[in-house]
Amino acid sequence: MGSALVSDRLYVRESVRHSVKILIVGHFAVGKTTLVGALSEIKPLRTEERMTQVGESVDDLTGVPGKTTTTVAMDFGRLTLSDDLVLYLFGAPGQDRFKALWHDLARGALGALVLADTRRIEDSFDVMTLLEERGLPYAVAINEFDGAPMFPEEELREALDLLPTTPLVTCDARDPVSSTQALISLVEYLIETKKRESA
Repeated sequence: MGSALVSDRLYVRESVRHSVKILIVGHFAVGKTTLVGALSEIKPLRTEERMTQVGESVDDLTGVPGKTTTTVAMDFGRLTLSDDLVLYLFGAPGQDRFKALWHDLARGALGALVLADTRRIEDSFDVMTLLEERGLPYAVAINEFDGAPMFPEEELREALDLLPTTPLVTCDARDPVSSTQALISLVEYLIETKKRESA
């Protein structure tokens, strides 16, 4: 019986007829891999590699002490939403040198959840610019790192230059419940955006 349960979680149900692709994006070391892992019902695919001394000259480790690995291609996770619908999560690497890959990952995505860190809020601008250039709707989730400064929502919205309709939430990428709430904020926004476009 145990193997049947493992099998059910490993493979997509035969009843699934539809799939949705969502991007998890953000700057370097913001918690994308952690969030995909917290949400995925399967063991996520990770392409993390150990950082080297050569990489230190390319990746700014300011504010991220103890960071020893980095995503070099993508993270991939899956979440079954109903008997016939499955959600695929693609975590995109945050460094500039992976932008070409980032564009490929964005193909076919319905939207993106942008993770941000209040210690390095300005690092989020490039990611949001890429999404806006592609016309991809997004929500922003402030990943609440231990010891990171907290700000009122109005200040964060102003600092990130968000439209009034863009969702802004907080989350702990390590926590499945918190991460799910952040994902729900994006999905609700995508549904509302679709309704407005259809009206």
